Amino acid sequence: MAYVVERKPLSLSERLYLPSILAGMKTTLKHMFQPKVTMEYPEQRPPIPPGYRGVPTLVKDPHGREKCVSCQLCEFVCPPKAIRITPGELPADSPNAHVEKGPKAFDIDMLRCIYCGLCQEVCPEEAIWLQNQYSLSGYSREELVNHKDRLYELGGTLPDPHFKWDKKKAAEQRGNGAH
Repeated sequence: MAYVVERKPLSLSERLYLPSILAGMKTTLKHMFQPKVTMEYPEQRPPIPPGYRGVPTLVKDPHGREKCVSCQLCEFVCPPKAIRITPGELPADSPNAHVEKGPKAFDIDMLRCIYCGLCQEVCPEEAIWLQNQYSLSGYSREELVNHKDRLYELGGTLPDPHFKWDKKKAAEQRGNGAH
């Protein structure tokens, strides 16, 4: 059984299309004289909101030493498994030999990273920091895998209130706290 739909005949204004054209022109003229909302992106950048979780990077202490001790907590907590760490031993003659180990290789695949910030939260050494960089690009997949040297280049150096890397200062801190 078919259902018949009655169609109403078009009015004169609907048949002429003139009111629709004028309504469109009104909208066009209204937007033509308003201030522009488009940014010239490379030159102008939007403000970064507080609490933005950006690119994870590695940072060094004020003396230029690696803070990462290859505990691999960030690798284990990463939901998309974007972090790969190869732990390595520090040489016995190194000035940082009292630190047990350091990363031989540290890679973050930015194509897999979901910018959740769990790696920064779980890092006991505060070696991973999320930077305010949000525009990453590359010509191949390999360019978007940040290796250890690139991660340190992006992260830079941050002040460190802890003195665990300096044997002498760490002993002085413990000594001052005991008195």
